Amino acid sequence: MEFKNFKELMTYLKDEDACREYYALLRWGGNPTCPHCGSPKPYKLKGGKLYRCSDKTCKKNFTVTVGTIFEKSKISLATWMGAVYLISAHKKGISSLQLGRDLGVTQKTAWFILHRIRHIMGDPAPAPLTNIVEVDETYVGGKFANMNRGKRKYYQERNMDNKVAVMGLLERDGKAKLTVIGKNSFKEVVRENVNPDALLITDTHLAYQGLAFEYAGHATVNHSQMQFRDGIAYTNSVEGFFSSLKRSIFGIYHQVSPKHLQQYCSETSYRYNTRKVTDKDRFILSMQNANGHRLTYNNLIQKTAKK
Repeated sequence: MEFKNFKELMTYLKDEDACREYYALLRWGGNPTCPHCGSPKPYKLKGGKLYRCSDKTCKKNFTVTVGTIFEKSKISLATWMGAVYLISAHKKGISSLQLGRDLGVTQKTAWFILHRIRHIMGDPAPAPLTNIVEVDETYVGGKFANMNRGKRKYYQERNMDNKVAVMGLLERDGKAKLTVIGKNSFKEVVRENVNPDALLITDTHLAYQGLAFEYAGHATVNHSQMQFRDGIAYTNSVEGFFSSLKRSIFGIYHQVSPKHLQQYCSETSYRYNTRKVTDKDRFILSMQNANGHRLTYNNLIQKTAKK
């Protein structure tokens, strides 16, 4: 199916039958596979919506959305596909209020859709960054002066910091990643995400000291002395990467909770790593990544489902 923009996509996806047919092509490439047992060559039942596994030990019925984030959703597949296009195409993201207006759903539904789609934007099997890797940290969170009295009192009574530390790791001419540091040390995050053969470039923060013994090299720039470049040693690229996250928070989302911050980091990383592909190709890639366990609302808000 050929399309160049959102209008053309939605013209092709005029009904649920067309959506299922197109998604089956994206998911299986014309060769359907049973999501329960992996057996090839299932056959369609009357009506065309259901498949049945041809394996004698399985024989289960399934639809094209089983085993994906769209499974058991009351939202139409056309709405889901429209949401995937809009979310993946907007360079700085899209708010749940705007997405709800565009799709004709409530803000709460749009917020859930956004998080389900962010859930598939993370790299399921990330390869360690290599070659020249810039590493830096930033802090995400509002200023105490801008908080209302109740919220400011909440943080002050518990002696809590309202800032969350986020580390950016960027491979020059390659991929990049944003990750919430949490209880890990800076070194632990670097070790988890960077190949030992890489040349690390950081600032002179004491938390990075000693990494030169674990990596092929470790160059630094001293920002406190107004040093921002020393040959190939600079962190300008990763600092520009941080700006993508902060612009989306300040301009689109306005605020994010620490609980969901990693999902916003994954969304920003995904956009950066697919920045050189077209909106159409990014949409197709996102749809093909939709396999896997769906994110339930109870898991999202971290509540236990009622029995």
